Amino acid sequence: MADRNSQPEPLRHAYDRPEVEITIEPLGLPGTLVRPTAEQGVVLFAHGSGSSRLSPRNRLVAEHLQRSGLGTLLFDLLQPEEAANRSNVFDISLLAERLVLATDWVRSGELRNVPIGYFGASTGAGAALVAETLTRHQIAAVVSRGGRPDLAGVALPRVRAATLLIVGGDDHGVIELNEEALAHLTCEKHLAIVPGAGHLFEEPGTLDQIVNLARDWFIPRLRQGG
Repeated sequence: MADRNSQPEPLRHAYDRPEVEITIEPLGLPGTLVRPTAEQGVVLFAHGSGSSRLSPRNRLVAEHLQRSGLGTLLFDLLQPEEAANRSNVFDISLLAERLVLATDWVRSGELRNVPIGYFGASTGAGAALVAETLTRHQIAAVVSRGGRPDLAGVALPRVRAATLLIVGGDDHGVIELNEEALAHLTCEKHLAIVPGAGHLFEEPGTLDQIVNLARDWFIPRLRQGG
């Protein structure tokens, strides 16, 4: 077995920062928090319709971000009884309000001074962009994975955070919706298209590209003191 001290620095950071099960008040939403290193900020995840904080794709992305020193917060946007109502799952305003609540929770505790980023998937991307315009806290960066940023609607021109939209090259229809949303954004922005990837990025190697794109977008913008 390799000596733990021989691991590269980012990996040691990941091992040294265990997951902590938390509850986001006042609604009692369950979440999983990994704190950032002293150099980096924290990324809040907004999952898509029909998913939860246990989303395997979001968890994989989170684990790789943690290896770079970033903190992560994965949490359920809805209580179980709310999620049972399908209309809530697609209620962008409601989901954005929950992300704002989670941002307030982060800012009220020991992470009150760290930079914050949002990572949204599917409908969660629309919610993340709306939440960025509603929260009283500064959001440094937003990343959308296979998202529906168009669902942010009239909020798009008001987004201030640097925004990266990632979409699969074979995700026809969604590409066009992302291009339309990009045109309405007035902040720092970029659209990255992953060749050969569908909506869920299930094709070999495509999720790795998501990880690299998200990491490279977040790291310089969520650096503490930067």
